[in-house]
Amino acid sequence: MRRRHVITVLGGAIMWPLVGRAQQSERIRRVGYLTGATGSPEDELGVVETRALVEGLRELGWFDGRNIAIEHRFSGSGRARIQANAKELVALNPDVIITVGGPSLAALLAETRTIPIVFTVVSDPVAAGFITNLSHPAGNATGFSVSEALVAGKWLQLLKEIAPSINRALVIAEADSPANQVLQDGVVAAGPPMELMVATASVQSLGDVERAVEGFAREPGGGLVALSNPLLANNIQGYHALAMQYRLPAIYSYPVYAQSGGLISYGTDPVEQFRRAASYIDKILRGAKPSDLPVQQPTRYYMVINLKTAKALGLTIPETLLATADEVIQ
Repeated sequence: MRRRHVITVLGGAIMWPLVGRAQQSERIRRVGYLTGATGSPEDELGVVETRALVEGLRELGWFDGRNIAIEHRFSGSGRARIQANAKELVALNPDVIITVGGPSLAALLAETRTIPIVFTVVSDPVAAGFITNLSHPAGNATGFSVSEALVAGKWLQLLKEIAPSINRALVIAEADSPANQVLQDGVVAAGPPMELMVATASVQSLGDVERAVEGFAREPGGGLVALSNPLLANNIQGYHALAMQYRLPAIYSYPVYAQSGGLISYGTDPVEQFRRAASYIDKILRGAKPSDLPVQQPTRYYMVINLKTAKALGLTIPETLLATADEVIQ
């Protein structure tokens, strides 16, 4: 799906008006933006990520419609659409492309090895073959990784701590996602030492999620581990509704998932990656090469607890857990 937008940040919200006229006295630099977001206001993660990017660019003197033109391609979770949008963006020959997640990065690298690419939210880019070295990427791509495999076991620990009665967990992963497979394996391996039986569900649609959760909830003592992927990001409220319907405590990775109604989240903050990615775009637009910009890894992990959701589930959060949370939603 082809869309061209200028994003305007007003009152803390994203608006999606048509592109305005650029000032003719300035050279317009073209920035491609390939994401698994939908471009819809209901896509909460996509909205806050895009807002962070636009604000970060503005702070560095780059304004869409004035001295840069941002070419957005919203792909949802469909691999065919991601590949088509990658091909479209590369054909435009932008000065730099920012992308989100491993599938989008893979699609872009299949189309170009020359246009600079800044990636975000990519798990272990060296193991995935996207780059050869974190310090000196050596190719046309650099950016920000998430390294979630390091905390896969922590999700089960926190889920058990916030809901001590659970003895089973269901890991919901996107089918055909190598990154989700690695995370899923990490969670499964962490189950036995905690005396938790871990089941898995590979899903491609919200309907798949509904069927998996319904089947899992037929027995008591369950909790959910919802792995981050475009399907989850584009259906946040659907996941929350299922967890509430079947009264299942659920843990997520990114802060926005708990902030939007999930019980608890623990992981990196992709929104912060977008703010930092703006600085890499700035450097590249001013002449830097991606190969000279080291790939950045997470420096901290964030825990967010939603007390409103906990109350609705009949859970009392331990004070020790509340004391270690970075944010508590009342």
